[in-house]
Amino acid sequence: MRTNWKAAVAAAGAAATVAAVAAWPAGSASGAAGAGPKGWILLDHEGFDEPLRVDAAKWRLDPQGPRSPWHVDAFDDDGEAWKRISGPLFDKQLATLNVFRKRVAFGHKGWLTAEVAAVDKDRDGRPDSRPGLSTARLPHGQKAARLSEPSWDAGVLIRPTRPLPRHYRVEMTLRGIEFGGKRHGTFDYNGRHNGYTREPCKTRFPWTFQGALPGASRCDYPNVTRENGFYYMTILDYATPAPHGNPGIHYRRKAIMDGYYSDDERWKNAGTCNPKTGRIYRTFDGTFNGVNALFPRGDLFREAANNNISNEYYIKSACGNVSMDKPYGPGGKFQGHLTSAELQPHLLPKAAYRFAVERDRTGYTLEMSGPFLHTGQTTLRVHHDFVENGRPIWHYNQTPGEYDGRFDRRLLHKGPAGTYTTGHSWPKGSAYPDSFIIGDPHLNYYEGSAYIDDIRLYVPRR
Repeated sequence: MRTNWKAAVAAAGAAATVAAVAAWPAGSASGAAGAGPKGWILLDHEGFDEPLRVDAAKWRLDPQGPRSPWHVDAFDDDGEAWKRISGPLFDKQLATLNVFRKRVAFGHKGWLTAEVAAVDKDRDGRPDSRPGLSTARLPHGQKAARLSEPSWDAGVLIRPTRPLPRHYRVEMTLRGIEFGGKRHGTFDYNGRHNGYTREPCKTRFPWTFQGALPGASRCDYPNVTRENGFYYMTILDYATPAPHGNPGIHYRRKAIMDGYYSDDERWKNAGTCNPKTGRIYRTFDGTFNGVNALFPRGDLFREAANNNISNEYYIKSACGNVSMDKPYGPGGKFQGHLTSAELQPHLLPKAAYRFAVERDRTGYTLEMSGPFLHTGQTTLRVHHDFVENGRPIWHYNQTPGEYDGRFDRRLLHKGPAGTYTTGHSWPKGSAYPDSFIIGDPHLNYYEGSAYIDDIRLYVPRR
């Protein structure tokens, strides 16, 4: 597992504000944008007032393999796990495409990094689409960043250049979102379906949880256009997140706030919380613009559905607490995601939504603020201890001393051609730095655009 993070651990291990600030560049924008939330000091801030130069950066061919700057582990784009469970078919299918990337630091002394990737399906030496991150001006004159992903076979995300401090609050402001969901009661609008343009053959190829699909060509793979989404603010367990094939990220998340807009049949019994009444209603009866606030469990995996490549989730909301492996709600009538609240995209950019994650000495807090459906302007907060009632948050420890190895286990990942074994999923002596992502980390899912305003990083007051 990922334990080679000496520099990250040093940066993340400071217990006091002074040490946390020292892990970041001298002269950070502390206090530059006014007072922060009570108990927090502003360490860095990006308001997108200066032009972004991401789109002008040159594309780089990802060489793949362990020497790639974007390599992660066995669940990487060309990882050993997929090869083992798929046999030679996976390599054959992966060889039909290239991946081009950009990695561009920006913000005050480069404290943020844009990771942009696009697939070259015909291997002509150029990416097939032009995803990017650029400066935009909102209707009232304020500047923001436009995250643009015109094709599903690409990804764009924003992350911190360095791992986050031991204790922190990180937040972002959303000013616009067009990554699917319903508008005016329908998934079909602006010539698109669920935010996707209507060209054929938009599939998961070649990355699935089961590995390569025998006898299936690119267009025979499952269609993705019923599933769109966006990561508002999510914490991962390694230092350099970038867009990859869809399954890999499901093994790397510590705390999640995302949107998943899908009318797929498997979500027909999922529920959505009405924060005003505390009652759950059927997601299919809503607008499909919900926010999922999820804590990945370190003791339970989605063995049947995702081949032990995805954690199960624990959800806390104004409608109660839910473990997604069990039915919930009155009479146990709901199953799957319990969505915490629904956005109202038509109110943007005049209105805004703020998403924040806090890590303190006890655990993680997820916070969302804005004019949610049913409630109007409100702030919703939920907290989960690192280990709560025997239930751990996956890979919560930034240093070896924060964890004693009690949740380590052997995991089997079975596919059509073989089995890959993770001998130690969470060993004693491991360490996992925190890094946030905003955007789309998938190379074979999601399509659309979003407007992002302030991104702010705080550390605790002493």
